[in-house]
Amino acid sequence: MRFVFPCKEYEQKAIDFIREFHDYSSPINGTGGLDSYLETGSYDDWLAKIMRYVDIANMPEGKVPEFTYFYVREEDVKIIGMISVRSALNDFLRKEGGNIGYCVRPAERGKGYGTQMLREALAFCPMIGLREVIITCDKINIASAGVIKNCGGILEDEFYSETFKEIVQRYLIKICQKG
Repeated sequence: MRFVFPCKEYEQKAIDFIREFHDYSSPINGTGGLDSYLETGSYDDWLAKIMRYVDIANMPEGKVPEFTYFYVREEDVKIIGMISVRSALNDFLRKEGGNIGYCVRPAERGKGYGTQMLREALAFCPMIGLREVIITCDKINIASAGVIKNCGGILEDEFYSETFKEIVQRYLIKICQKG
């Protein structure tokens, strides 16, 4: 498994990734907006968006730096999941979105990929200045809460989100640096 920065080469694989969520009638979260761009724009538009979000000097107003990656299984070059790491938070993200968003494609859930992906992402958080991260999930998403807890997440708050129309759980993970 490895993180791959999205590029044109992965366009069809990304489309297939999102299509699987629709095939399974699964909610789509943690894709860095890929699903929305494929519905209303294009993959190229999405690539341009994620590039804008790593360009700190020219950050769109109200947005924060965000690093989005595909999580790819090397033996079949299949996108298994996606993860976005935000190195800063605005008020909304501090309360409801957190530093990290992630997802695992429906057919690959329950195999430990979510925990593996989040652990690997947490390992590079200190390189972008993060010593602790906030991660949120819907209360009904027991699998995601389990992934967060497996990676050291401590439940800080639970509240009804007017934005998402769901009860949201907010977790904190403190990152220990080795060495």
